[in-house]
Amino acid sequence: MNYTIKYPENLGGMNERIRHLRQQNFDTPTTLSIERALIETAFYKENYGTMPIAILRARNFYEICKKKAIYIGDEELIVGERGPLPKAVPTFPELTCHSVEDLHTLNERELQRYTISQEDIDTYEREVIPYWQGKTQRERIFNHVSKEWEEAYHAGVFTEFMEQRAAGHTAMDGKMYHEGLLDVKARIEKRISELDYIYDPEATDKQQELEAMAISCDAAILFAERHAALAEEKAAKEQNPQRKKELEKIADVCRWVPAHAPRDLWEAIQMYWFVHLGTVTELNGWDSMNPGHIDQHLWPFYQKGIEDGTLTRDKAKELLSCLWIKFNNQPAPPKVGVTALESGTYNDFTNINIGGVDRNGENATNDLSYMILEIQEELHELQPGLSIHIAQNTPDEFLLEGIKVIRQGHGYPSIFNPDTYVQEMVRAGKTIEDAREGGCSGCIEVGAFGKEAYLLTGYLNTPKILEITLNNGIDPQTGKKLGLETGDPRSFKTFEELYKAWHKQMVYFVNLKLSVNNYIERMFSLYAPATFLSLYIDDCIEKGKDYYSGGARYNTTYIQCTGLGTITDCFTTLKKHVFEDKRYTMEEMLDACASNWENGEKMRQYIRNHTPFFGNDDAYADTIAVRVYDDLVKAIEGRPNTRGGKTQLNMLSTTCHNYFGSVCGATPNGRFAHFAISDGTSPAHGSDSHGPTAVIKSLGKLDQTKSGGTLLNVRFVPQLLKRDEDQRKLASLIRTYFKFGGHHIQFNIVDTATLHDAQKHPEEYRDLLVRVAGYSDYFNDMTEQLQNEIIARTENDDL
Repeated sequence: MNYTIKYPENLGGMNERIRHLRQQNFDTPTTLSIERALIETAFYKENYGTMPIAILRARNFYEICKKKAIYIGDEELIVGERGPLPKAVPTFPELTCHSVEDLHTLNERELQRYTISQEDIDTYEREVIPYWQGKTQRERIFNHVSKEWEEAYHAGVFTEFMEQRAAGHTAMDGKMYHEGLLDVKARIEKRISELDYIYDPEATDKQQELEAMAISCDAAILFAERHAALAEEKAAKEQNPQRKKELEKIADVCRWVPAHAPRDLWEAIQMYWFVHLGTVTELNGWDSMNPGHIDQHLWPFYQKGIEDGTLTRDKAKELLSCLWIKFNNQPAPPKVGVTALESGTYNDFTNINIGGVDRNGENATNDLSYMILEIQEELHELQPGLSIHIAQNTPDEFLLEGIKVIRQGHGYPSIFNPDTYVQEMVRAGKTIEDAREGGCSGCIEVGAFGKEAYLLTGYLNTPKILEITLNNGIDPQTGKKLGLETGDPRSFKTFEELYKAWHKQMVYFVNLKLSVNNYIERMFSLYAPATFLSLYIDDCIEKGKDYYSGGARYNTTYIQCTGLGTITDCFTTLKKHVFEDKRYTMEEMLDACASNWENGEKMRQYIRNHTPFFGNDDAYADTIAVRVYDDLVKAIEGRPNTRGGKTQLNMLSTTCHNYFGSVCGATPNGRFAHFAISDGTSPAHGSDSHGPTAVIKSLGKLDQTKSGGTLLNVRFVPQLLKRDEDQRKLASLIRTYFKFGGHHIQFNIVDTATLHDAQKHPEEYRDLLVRVAGYSDYFNDMTEQLQNEIIARTENDDL
């Protein structure tokens, strides 16, 4: 441990078991498993078309739970894997089917390799690929979309999440800790008995969905019982008395949960893990699964065990550490159509929420909150992600403990403001109690945990839309006409003409994206219902409707807008230097961008040094940023989805700001062609020259309650946070930003020299974790393009 932990009696950090499990996890290569695909393909061949789709999907889930390999590793206390072994990643051919070329590329590429044997590739080619040709969700989508949509998509105007994976961002509340699946099944049977087949035209559809949910209950119980049987078998052969006792306990736990509500902390943690595995085995949702406010959910079990003497703090920490390692055993399923250069990340974006407020708005920080901070720092793993939630009534002590972890430079934890995101959710129609029980999942997007289906549909490239506007609807990178003819910008006399042209293009592309979003939502409702996930989201059972069919209490669709800093700086450049000061003509500006500043370096340097840029508490730039942000909100917010809910905006980029930059030429703010655009709501690279206080003041002018999440990245040199006084200054900066209405802030504590050295000597920085955009990743698992983007972020050496 590199910092003074809250509990001196636990100075030993990880015990021997956790050190062994962590090392095993670290040393185990990621593999691609064809097990799930083979089970599913055989089941579909025999049963597709013989039963309603909801029943088919539930029985398919049951078949997987019945036949997949069961794994219990040496020394494990929490059991269960999505694949046959740790870090063995299944495929989901019903959504998107990998080609033989994909499998070879995944097996051979240098970054984020997924090892697969030639024998398995041959089997996949023979057994899986032929059946799913023409039947996948991805093919349904691309066979439906218009030429205009597809050309804009391939040009990088926007992306689409659900053409590769199911919608994720699923987060749990505390209901699983109070109700076993046998209790849930009883509720389902009662709901079926109440159906009105005379006056309710949807009664038959509801019956089918509810019956499918009941089958899913049976599937998860069977999966747990198979673990119990294996634990009993291992216990009978075990020679070590201590391990024998542990295996017998594991068997008892798996016989009890998830069939029944947990009675102690061990059972509660295992209960969550079986629900997690069920969700990510049924479908491969983006951003995996989130346990929600796990410190709050597990607190009663911890408190009871400590009080009655059946639990010690060290044992509780050991059990939670075992769960943390389980999270890191589940790398993200890879995409199709990959190349050796497209690496992505192993991170599946589970985001643990700790601290914050409870349902009544009271401070929810407890001893488990502090324990989890210890675990996160000790294990120093890629997954799970961790976020601390700092409301006005959160103790300063907790924030400072979080900063002690942040200063280690691993990118965790990120920091969220419940006082703002509760307002965001109430504004969107949630009750205040449901909003308080919510939080963030994935990167920075928020929802009502256990009560909402909030589906992220992909990113919108706002600077790319400006590039198309500046070329009168033509994309200069592809030469294709992608947008509307909004006029030759050389003829524009005022900035307002330019802005209105961009606004018209923006609304056009938002509408183009929405038209396909709604189609995709229907395809998941019709062909890929999530009958197990629906068990844990209010009010799917009560409505008799699936998670993807409007069953949830709240149903939100998000579009993530990217590049606010970049497009603001482009607008300020054009407004000041072309329309107001007339230092440059529009012709000169367009020529400079078209040549990638080849003959305009003097012009570029003037722009970089004499333009009001976003992130400096400059009203000139900030007013434009607010205008762009508000107009994006107006274009997106309130548009109906297919599930009875509405579409909302959030300001998230993940790594897409790098992809979006790669398809964008040079821009008026002096950015070179194909370099990353700005991430989230962060200032553009190198534009924030007045320090972090000016940055938070600029972002504080955005009404962040209008979004479903904003993202702010800040980088400091490590020397800045060595003293307690400096850590208190950072705490004050965070508190100030949150008083301004900030939603989220996260930090990289690493200097430029270290990052350059890691590029040159990757073998010496194997465990260097850095913050990307809403998540952390190993620096040397990133492409050089992404590494360079992180290096280019402004390095702050003063608070």
